[in-house]
Amino acid sequence: MRAELWFAWVGKLYSMEALKASIPHLHMKRRTFVTTTAATGLLQQFPLLAAPQKSGKKYRTALIGSGWWGMNILREAMASGTITVVALNDVSDDALEVATEEVTDLSGDKPKAYKDYRELLAKEKPEIVIISTPDHWHALQTIAAVQAGAHVFVEKPTGHTVHESRAMVNAAKASGKTIQVGLHRRIGPHHVSGMEFLRNGKIGKVGMVRMFVAGRGGPETPRPNSAPPKGMDWDMYCGPAPLRPFNSRIHPGGFRHFLDFANGILGDWGVHWLDQVLWWTEEKYPRRVYSTGGRPVRGLPVLNDREQTSDAPDTQVAVYEFESFTATWEHRRYAENPPEKHKIGCYFYGENGVFHMGWRDGWTFYPSNSRDKVIHQDSQLQEPDGHNLKLLWKDFIDGIEGRKETVCGIESSHRSSVLPMLGMISLNLGRSIQWDGEKEQVVGDPAASKLLRRDYRKPWIYPEI
Repeated sequence: MRAELWFAWVGKLYSMEALKASIPHLHMKRRTFVTTTAATGLLQQFPLLAAPQKSGKKYRTALIGSGWWGMNILREAMASGTITVVALNDVSDDALEVATEEVTDLSGDKPKAYKDYRELLAKEKPEIVIISTPDHWHALQTIAAVQAGAHVFVEKPTGHTVHESRAMVNAAKASGKTIQVGLHRRIGPHHVSGMEFLRNGKIGKVGMVRMFVAGRGGPETPRPNSAPPKGMDWDMYCGPAPLRPFNSRIHPGGFRHFLDFANGILGDWGVHWLDQVLWWTEEKYPRRVYSTGGRPVRGLPVLNDREQTSDAPDTQVAVYEFESFTATWEHRRYAENPPEKHKIGCYFYGENGVFHMGWRDGWTFYPSNSRDKVIHQDSQLQEPDGHNLKLLWKDFIDGIEGRKETVCGIESSHRSSVLPMLGMISLNLGRSIQWDGEKEQVVGDPAASKLLRRDYRKPWIYPEI
């Protein structure tokens, strides 16, 4: 079931029609749910995967955001034998019911359910908090968790706006707690070996990096708004973001394409590949960013009392000018690249050839000299989702116990997460922006500087930096 879900998801670039068709209905009861392919497989694997870490300690753990992806992370954490699940949080009663019963079936733990994460933190005092909520919630929940004394595994990107992300960094450093961000491509075996190949100099000087993703799609017709599902706190879902009418295109999973909650494909997929670029280069920041794009295929966004569409661009190009190279991002939500061998990833263009860092297709080096052999390494992914969460969770626990920086620590993940945000600021303004990465300031552009943060809906308070 989950393998089918993932391939449908990628093939249609998060088409919610495919997503809803693939996810088990939230009203399924426990005994039905755990007999699905995914849950049954996990039950069979559980004794094999539950290898405790060096200390043998089991950390009191809570999950904030108990939907599909949050539960993927939690399953890996449970399978590692390093946690006891003490609490689950979600704005949906249905999601909480399904998640709570699955946790009990898989681990025997009996977590308490909470609709408000603040109550969970105050009452349960978890040692680890997993955060898998929409992007606009990452900052407030991470800050609250570390201030409550918890280590945090938070999904990418770090935040929705630049100052939010910086506030997360500051709070984490002040607390001394360990943070792992879900930029899992930093730990995948073929990504690690590919990065070693890039750095050994065989490709020669790299002058340009091109990141890209494309998928099928077409015009978007408005979908009728409706009352939120029974038992769902829609006001809490929107939280500090504007209070939109509920629409099934937003939840579950579609929030990525609504700019009140996230930053579109650039913020969702782009952050992974931008992170690969920053992992490779010794430069920490671009000096200038320019982005252009829009919705030429999906059409103008619609939002009124009756109906709405998404509003993120279906077409976007972003250019990041570094001191020694230029990096570009491009996406389309309607047309693939039939002539190209690779549909997703990034090309590093060097003096001696072209290196492609991919996902399911591993990495490949195409030498300029036709007499030289193409060099390739297959991907080594943790299935069915292909994201190596098992490795990332182990690194997180090792970071906690060794009091050391994790592979996807808060500072490096912040720098990577900021790049899509800067691209969206440029797109919004329709002009390039000059970026002082050391000071984290836009140079000479007051209008752009204002977009480094946004006003929160009351009573939520924007975090101070």
